[in-house]
Amino acid sequence: MATQEVVKGPASYFPSIEKTYGKPIAHWMQVLAQAGPLKHMELVSLLKTEHQLGHGHANALVAWFLARK
Repeated sequence: MATQEVVKGPASYFPSIEKTYGKPIAHWMQVLAQAGPLKHMELVSLLKTEHQLGHGHANALVAWFLARK
């Protein structure tokens, strides 16, 4: 029997984000990269206000984005 690795942390939201908003995660990473040097909550606010993402989804994307910098 094959075992699947359980995705944890911010990436666990990615399938739901892609399904809900119809854009790949790479799109959201590009949006965040183009936003400039903003703080975590400023980036979350940008995703919520300009792209109508929910707080949890926006927070997960920003956490992933900042962890990879």
